[in-house]
Amino acid sequence: MHAAERVGDRWVLLLIEALLDGPHRFGELQQSVDGIAPNILSNRLKQLEGHRVVIARPYQQRPPRYAYELTASGYALAGALQLLAQWGAHEGDGEPVRHHACGTPAEARWYCPTCATILIDDDTDESFVV
Repeated sequence: MHAAERVGDRWVLLLIEALLDGPHRFGELQQSVDGIAPNILSNRLKQLEGHRVVIARPYQQRPPRYAYELTASGYALAGALQLLAQWGAHEGDGEPVRHHACGTPAEARWYCPTCATILIDDDTDESFVV
């Protein structure tokens, strides 16, 4: 599965979460992601850049220093991570995402934006295979 190969590492998931609120410098990311070693952080940032999930923007020339931020693809991935977190809350002791108006736990659904239809398994031409 290509997605798991690209972001299946716990450090990658934690880095994406840390970058959701905007750009961060290397040191800020190291502080935000508890326990990550500098060499692992550097490696994962390069990996995420290679997959176009993160972009490094220079803020200093000598020595070269960068601020890292999510790309549009990275923000799209964050939505999938929210679904994963919701699933984890449902399966564990955590609290699921709830609708403010009535308190009902929210459910994620596939949706066709062209015809405004919520899809069921028979409506798609793809199947999820692990």
